[in-house]
Amino acid sequence: MARAHFDWDPEKDADNQRKHGVAFDRAQHAFADPRRVIARDVAHSQSEERYFCFGEVDGGILTVRFTWRASVIRIIGAGYWRKGKAIYERENPN
Repeated sequence: MARAHFDWDPEKDADNQRKHGVAFDRAQHAFADPRRVIARDVAHSQSEERYFCFGEVDGGILTVRFTWRASVIRIIGAGYWRKGKAIYERENPN
């Protein structure tokens, strides 16, 4: 994978760490998973296109909500959620 550039709001990062136990610095590693799954976030794409990245990080499947802004991946939220794991496993059968 080509070197990607990431960005995030430090306050949202701190809030995400409190709520979900995941730092955005760590969440960016989901994009390095060669089996990652990218899906459009239909529910949250009103003012701009938003997406999910489902990728393996630290032995679990991490869901990262993000958008593209000027060729930069802007992380909006991240967590280890069951629905993301189910999508990842469906798209990556053994």
